Amino acid sequence: MAAVERMGSVGVARRRASSQGLVSRVAGYLAMAAVVFIIGLPLLWLISASFKEISEIYVVPATWIPHNPTLQNFPTAWNAAPFGRYYVNTIFVTVVSVFGKLVMACTTAYALVALRFPFKSFFFALILGALMIPAQVVIVPNYLLFAELGLINTYAALILPHIPTAVGTFLMRQAFLALPREILDAARVDGAGHLRTLWTIMIPLSMPVLVTFGLLATQDVWNDFLWPLIITNTENMRTLPIGISRLLDSEGNTQWGVVMAGAIYVIAPLLVLFLWVQRHIVEGIAAGAVKG
Repeated sequence: MAAVERMGSVGVARRRASSQGLVSRVAGYLAMAAVVFIIGLPLLWLISASFKEISEIYVVPATWIPHNPTLQNFPTAWNAAPFGRYYVNTIFVTVVSVFGKLVMACTTAYALVALRFPFKSFFFALILGALMIPAQVVIVPNYLLFAELGLINTYAALILPHIPTAVGTFLMRQAFLALPREILDAARVDGAGHLRTLWTIMIPLSMPVLVTFGLLATQDVWNDFLWPLIITNTENMRTLPIGISRLLDSEGNTQWGVVMAGAIYVIAPLLVLFLWVQRHIVEGIAAGAVKG
């Protein structure tokens, strides 16, 4: 009889735990749905407004589906500013800057993990300290430096400030530390040098983290507005985020449908890129925090 009662109590406990687990999962999905809704609502409004005429944008209450959809906003936005040139500049600056960031992050992180040199912990602490400095703080010193070098309104001035990366160094260092030490020892026994070890062993095994950082770096460079606005002074050197500001009317007669269409020109490539490599994002962020 006692055994039957114990089995019954165990069954009740299991059912209770199962029901609690179900409630937790449902609550989690509802919370994620709420977050997705809050984040996606502005994007939905942007897409909807890009197909509306200006009169419909100001309608109250707002309409989420255009009553008379139009495609005219897109060619109007494209012709209002040299978006073709902006695309060329932005793609070139982003590709070169992100490549430089990846090289800088991987080589610096490898040195902090695999090499022995004096004050290594101190240098790593300096890199962590750089994470605390807002990017806006160094804008004026950077501008004065490039002005002294005669590099105002050049690709070098647009690219070079993006290459040093404390975040990338930290993420790649954490990823390299998570790798088994025996792999490095085996590479040394086989006669592999530092560059070969980094290129053929460390980077392939840390690819999720590298891809994740590459995406974050791409977003950072692609959407940068303040630095390109300050360091360039001609239209043929401007980038896409500055092109959006060209669509605004200082007298208050802004065609918001045209502005929203221009914003889609800016965000569409990033959306495609993120959807293409999204499976690496969560895996890479989680892998970067495995070992300290």
